[in-house]
Amino acid sequence: MDYEHDLLILMMVVSRLTRVEADRRARQHGMTRAQWGILKQVFFNPGLTQKELADLLEVEPITAARLVDRLQKAGLIERRADAQDRRIWRLHLLPEAAPYLEEIDRQRQEITAFITAGLTNADRDVVMEALKLMKANLLRGAGAALPKGCHEKLQENS
Repeated sequence: MDYEHDLLILMMVVSRLTRVEADRRARQHGMTRAQWGILKQVFFNPGLTQKELADLLEVEPITAARLVDRLQKAGLIERRADAQDRRIWRLHLLPEAAPYLEEIDRQRQEITAFITAGLTNADRDVVMEALKLMKANLLRGAGAALPKGCHEKLQENS
């Protein structure tokens, strides 16, 4: 089989290499890609529960809790008890997270420019539309298998 012409394998390789690049850049700023992901998810979904966060990040709840612990100790995020159920912790960003979010956005723009170097704007538009269509196809097929609430959040964060 010619793996260089296998769309699924090529997408997985590009995804992996993109994660490696994001990891490298996050480490340069004293954080992890996972911590950056948490900050962005809580920014897009204020009041997100730790369980919902774990589902979105595809990690175990204890892993999400430990990552949130570190961000809380750094003064970037806080846990607030749910008004209806005190066993549930809702996550909220603190104002000190703002410079980190700005840096994350700057790094995302740089990574995008790096990986799309050589593509015209028209090429980029075609890639974006193709990826959006693939995402919609996958969400239609996987909707029932996703944890409760995750499907909607994945659609919202397009």
